Amino acid sequence: MARAAAHFGEEPCITGSRGSGAVFFSGCSLSCVYCQNEEISQRYHGVEITVPRLRKIFAELVALGAHNINLVNPTHFAPAIAEALERPLPVPVVYNCSGYESVSTLRLLEGKIQVYLPDYKYALAEPALLYSQVPDYPQVAALAIKEMFRQRGAYQFDDAGLLQSGVLIRHLVLPGNLSNTYQVIDWLTNNFQSGQVLFSLMGQYTPCGDLHKFPELQQTLTKEEYAKAEACLLATGWEDGYLQEPEAAGCEAIPAFDLTGVI
Repeated sequence: MARAAAHFGEEPCITGSRGSGAVFFSGCSLSCVYCQNEEISQRYHGVEITVPRLRKIFAELVALGAHNINLVNPTHFAPAIAEALERPLPVPVVYNCSGYESVSTLRLLEGKIQVYLPDYKYALAEPALLYSQVPDYPQVAALAIKEMFRQRGAYQFDDAGLLQSGVLIRHLVLPGNLSNTYQVIDWLTNNFQSGQVLFSLMGQYTPCGDLHKFPELQQTLTKEEYAKAEACLLATGWEDGYLQEPEAAGCEAIPAFDLTGVI
């Protein structure tokens, strides 16, 4: 792990007023060339901890007032996480992942996760292969998200507007890849109905990492590109979720992976 602390960079229904109790795990099931968190996802910065320590970290974040426990990049530690969650927590547990999940892994966690927060990065195989080396991403993530919905059902808020149960699907619009975004929106509206899942259309893309082979990714998303993506979504009539303008981009949103809350 690399960090465990209150985090204020999620959607309002996750962040709330006191922040989400974000637990940042080292490593990732993908190798995205543009990853903002590549220090931990690809260079594995962090320290080893035990399952009892993980359970204690959850308790410490709850004691600090976190609205939920937000497991960031948890996939490859699912068995340890399942063990740490043997006893229910007093706040929802958020599974914050890339979407590239196996159904068997998700079923290991059934009943222990209240909120699923997956990406649906790609609906097309070409960018999935080019940017993340996983051409089967569209099919794998689609099955995973459907399993998440099977487990949790339609989303539910509390009286304060905080998400207590359900699925919130994220999609980061990539520069020069609007065709992929259009297909993601088609997939969303063809597979879910209003009131079932939330959708977050994200414009915060920030160039990170070694992108010399990918000139289209060396710039932030333009307002025009995001406006087209937004127009595509709104044309479907979809209203359940969030819009994030390109002004949200920037390295200042990346937390310090300084082992805060871990040791």
